[in-house]
Amino acid sequence: MIFLMDLQMMLLDVIYFILRNSLRVIMRPRTKQIEGELVLITGSGGGLGRLFAQEFTKHGADVVLWDISSTCNEQTAKLVHEMGGKAHVYTVDVTKREDVYRNAELVRKDLGRDVTILVNNAGVVAGERMLDCPDELMERTMKVNSHAHFWTVKAFLPQMKAQNHGHIVTIASVLGLFSTAGVEDYCASKFAAVGFHESLAHELLTEEVQGVKTTLVCPYIVDTGMFEGCRIREEVELIFAPLEPQYCVEQAMNAILIDQPLVCIPRLTYLPFLARALLPWESNVVMYRFMGSDKCMYPFIDNKRQVANGCIKVE
Repeated sequence: MIFLMDLQMMLLDVIYFILRNSLRVIMRPRTKQIEGELVLITGSGGGLGRLFAQEFTKHGADVVLWDISSTCNEQTAKLVHEMGGKAHVYTVDVTKREDVYRNAELVRKDLGRDVTILVNNAGVVAGERMLDCPDELMERTMKVNSHAHFWTVKAFLPQMKAQNHGHIVTIASVLGLFSTAGVEDYCASKFAAVGFHESLAHELLTEEVQGVKTTLVCPYIVDTGMFEGCRIREEVELIFAPLEPQYCVEQAMNAILIDQPLVCIPRLTYLPFLARALLPWESNVVMYRFMGSDKCMYPFIDNKRQVANGCIKVE
């Protein structure tokens, strides 16, 4: 009898949350205020990280900038200062947990306060097919895109839980929800980031830590130069064109400010995600081939070989 009652309540809750989130698409919920919050952004030296720093500054937050490139990071800080914001710069290699933990303590000591919003944004891609890719580049992809999330969250989550206040943001990718050929390292690392984030979100809910929110951001290819040369079928690209970085960050910020647990950018990318889960493998293969998604990374890899000379581009 108890099982049937619990089953009935579960089904009612499922229907309620479906209706509530459907309504959210039409009627935007009220956004939270983040003025005065301390936001730490990894990979802040360029690409999306720099734009996130500027967006959080617009909303009155103070930003802590972590990047392996001190020069690029200082440029981001300069832009924040020109906006009238506060930026604190640290040169950090997020692949090294000792460096992450040491700088986390340094942030607390220097600023006398705890980080309340963590944006795990740093990301790299090797740009080589697996059998051609040096092992150290594949390992670096996993370390930056996945392993680093463990170290940063372990460094800052305890304080968030103690205060029952905080927000953890994971900048993943739609390639962490469905995959394509030629970028095995990147897909594996982003699938790992998605799995890590979702498990963490479940843990916080299970422990009833209601004040610490989580947002998983899965954008389509962003026109930052990281995947320069990637092409799908021309007709399909009219619908799935690479995202403008500013648009991507604004959509992500919208989700963060309403505590949205997951956002795919653009919304059309929910469709291949659902197709992957619901349709037979062969059906997905046929659709991939039709859209040109099966070999979309090959021009990017060829372009990478010609112009990068083994360098790694960072988001």
